Amino acid sequence: MKKCLTPLMALATMVATAQQPEPFSQGPLLNVKSPWSIASGAEWSGDYPEFNPLLKDAGVRSIRLFPEWQSIQPKQGDWNWDGADKMVADARKNNMEIIGVWCYFAPWASADGGTRRGPVKDMQFWRDYTRNTALRYKNDIQYWEIWNEFNGSFYQGNDKVKEYADLTVNAYKEVKKVNPNIKVGISVANFDVGFLNSTIKAGAANHFDFVCVHPYENLGMVMAGEEASYLSLAGSLRTMLAANNQRADIPLWITETGVQSSVQPNAVADEKQAEGLVKVFILSIAQGFERICWFEARGPAYGHGTDHGIIRPDWTLRPAYTALKDMTALLGDDPKYLGWYKAGNNGFGFLFQGAKAPVLVAWASKTGDETITLNGKSETLTRKPRFFADIPASLVAEIKGNAAKPFPWGKDYSKVDVATLRLGGSNIEDGIKQVNEKTTAVENGLVESWRRTNFNHGGEGRYIYFRTDPTFCGFADNKLEITIVARRAKPDKEAGMSLLFESKDKGYTGAPGGYWAIPAGDQWQEHTWKVDNASFNGQWGWNFRTESTGSPNEIAVKEVRVKKIK
Repeated sequence: MKKCLTPLMALATMVATAQQPEPFSQGPLLNVKSPWSIASGAEWSGDYPEFNPLLKDAGVRSIRLFPEWQSIQPKQGDWNWDGADKMVADARKNNMEIIGVWCYFAPWASADGGTRRGPVKDMQFWRDYTRNTALRYKNDIQYWEIWNEFNGSFYQGNDKVKEYADLTVNAYKEVKKVNPNIKVGISVANFDVGFLNSTIKAGAANHFDFVCVHPYENLGMVMAGEEASYLSLAGSLRTMLAANNQRADIPLWITETGVQSSVQPNAVADEKQAEGLVKVFILSIAQGFERICWFEARGPAYGHGTDHGIIRPDWTLRPAYTALKDMTALLGDDPKYLGWYKAGNNGFGFLFQGAKAPVLVAWASKTGDETITLNGKSETLTRKPRFFADIPASLVAEIKGNAAKPFPWGKDYSKVDVATLRLGGSNIEDGIKQVNEKTTAVENGLVESWRRTNFNHGGEGRYIYFRTDPTFCGFADNKLEITIVARRAKPDKEAGMSLLFESKDKGYTGAPGGYWAIPAGDQWQEHTWKVDNASFNGQWGWNFRTESTGSPNEIAVKEVRVKKIK
């Protein structure tokens, strides 16, 4: 017997049908298994017809680029696929996979008529948007990232953690109805492990297929010679995921990272950018990140005469472009990490199965040049990475034996109770490093030296940044005593400081006890802050800092200690 529809049921069926777009198929999914990717921002994203062929020639196999919700659905019920169709088609033409990003709100769906403020007026609006985009491109886009830097300035809401978890769960459920093989990723600005942890606890657990971070500041540490700290990122994420009973093999991605260079040609800046590009890919792949998106293809400029692009505004190619092209040619589409090699006394080396043969990528640490010997020939290493393709079989076997071993750089502080730092002309580090030393000035006494806050350095001169070794105090509810040895820069002038530290659930937060008013006089004074939820992952590349924003005068600092409380 034929079933009759009531008018209300018929209307609902018509609405549902109208919201089901036809798939835009350019062929089967590319299913890219390559780390070489580019992220493009909104500012110059319209240039993709010109830069995509250049990226293809450089070996790029995927691009993080997709129109915002407001351009796809400018009005409720009004779907415009033209811009997205052209973007997807052009990527496919250049044999690149699109990594989709669901952002930001369409104004009619947001809390304030803009594009960044939530919560969404009706979660059904978000469900329709994510389901229909996934359905439209089910044969073309396999990976979707939920929002762009939700934990940062690109979203404002009443409860960021809960609202992000809600968007994640609803998008995940809708997409899996379309195709269970489509992957959904959660994402954060910088390396905010705490926000990811809180989002998972708020309901997102088991509702994502990959995890994305944007560790710009951590790459900055690499450029300052802190490769060993950078190599801890994947481990920190794995520890957090395990603590939340998430799958052990969830893929880890970097969907934005980069180093700026000058808009006009500058040999020093251009070479530093090229150096950073190679290092971030090599160091990230070696620790298990599956996809790394360099930001960006071309531009954007920020008014300081610099930009992130590997292509200049005038379409000339930067050395970073050439470095990427050379690297992908040597290592191939899907390089396999084979193991680490301690080059010389302090050099970094990583072996990959390349396009044709094993390839060793090596460079010197910050301590200076190193030499290594390959096939009886001495090779000089500097801070600039070098690629070696003719590797003796015995060395290949040795390096493969290191693959499952911990990286050899740095000291293991996991069983050390107290980490220290002595500040001066040359800091003496034992588990603590000062980050961005330029915020302080060196002062010399008759028999010793120390460092002073540098108020002439602008606002940053009122902060002194520190990072403990990654093995000392990672993702956990760590109970610590953080002690600062300091005095007034001028004995008769009032001065003081407070402490901001990286916590497990609240991001950077003030230490209990607040402001320390340093006693008068020229004697060194000690002050200790006790914290019970420290989780030192390096969200912004540092773990704690002294803050002198409320101090009328400057402060001399001689020593820092961090003690574990058992």
